[in-house]
Amino acid sequence: MADVERRPWFPDFCRLPRIAAVLAIAELVVLIIGLAPTHGQAWTVNEFLAASAFSLWMGLTIAVVYCKAGPLVDRQPRGLALAFAAALPLAVAAFGAWAVQQIDIGLGTHYTLPDDQRWRFVGSVSALAMLISALALRYFYVTEQWNSRLKAHAKAEVDALQARIRPHFLFNSMNTIASLVRTDPPTAERAVEDLSELFRAALGAGQGESTLAEEIHLAKRYLAIEALRLGPRLRVHWQVADAAPLDLRMPRLVLQPLVENAVLHGIAQLADGGDIHIEIAPEGRRLRLRISNPAPAPRPGLEPGNQHAQDSIAQRLAYHFGADAKFHRSTRDGIYLCEIELPLP
Repeated sequence: MADVERRPWFPDFCRLPRIAAVLAIAELVVLIIGLAPTHGQAWTVNEFLAASAFSLWMGLTIAVVYCKAGPLVDRQPRGLALAFAAALPLAVAAFGAWAVQQIDIGLGTHYTLPDDQRWRFVGSVSALAMLISALALRYFYVTEQWNSRLKAHAKAEVDALQARIRPHFLFNSMNTIASLVRTDPPTAERAVEDLSELFRAALGAGQGESTLAEEIHLAKRYLAIEALRLGPRLRVHWQVADAAPLDLRMPRLVLQPLVENAVLHGIAQLADGGDIHIEIAPEGRRLRLRISNPAPAPRPGLEPGNQHAQDSIAQRLAYHFGADAKFHRSTRDGIYLCEIELPLP
């Protein structure tokens, strides 16, 4: 629990996308103020440009200060840290407003307010900067917490997948290997190597990424083991296009669980077995993976094949590739089809 409590909560302002978001917020504030109806005279183009430059300068300065002060803020007690986070933009904006007035006086451009209203200008800019910073901090904090929870959920799904190589699959494989040890030692040795590689991949599912080539290799190792058990009932047809991007980075354990579902909930349920078709090919700027297998007729009172693995894969692909990743599944004319679409870099 202590490790969780020490986890940084202050948003990271040292990343370019975060700085760009701060600048966008700063310019949006200028647009809102410029478009707001007032009793005075509307801004001229030069005044609008001057206000934009000042606002962007303030936003960039506050972002840089937050970037440098972030580790220090994180080490403080939560109440003191919040006060510190609110005081930083207040101080930066107050100094910036005072400095820009001194520059305006020195240059004689007359963009700032008259002498009797200059401290009001400093106070207004400071209060506005503190309020907007507080709202931005809250937004970035909630966004980072959501991303953190999504990442933790994806990690939990991967951890769950590590247990998906079912005990009965291990027992069946070991029984098959035991029966081959005396009759066909080379085949038994290959089966042990395939089984070892499969479990090694499952135990390392949450560690880093995989590639399309590794996913294909792992699925073939799984199918090689099941072929020893099912024999001619299992017929696999691979169609991997020559142009398939074998080095494409993706989450681990994407293809093998889908192939496992095709075997367990399709081929193994049919007395005569059936054919599994695996097609992998690029189409334009997208990669398509199709896995189809004969689907046994549903039996009354029984749920269809477990969808947990497929839901997990869809969620992890969405986390890795974003909204461009698509996962479809359907049953038509006795054929169950899983189809994945991934964006190509």
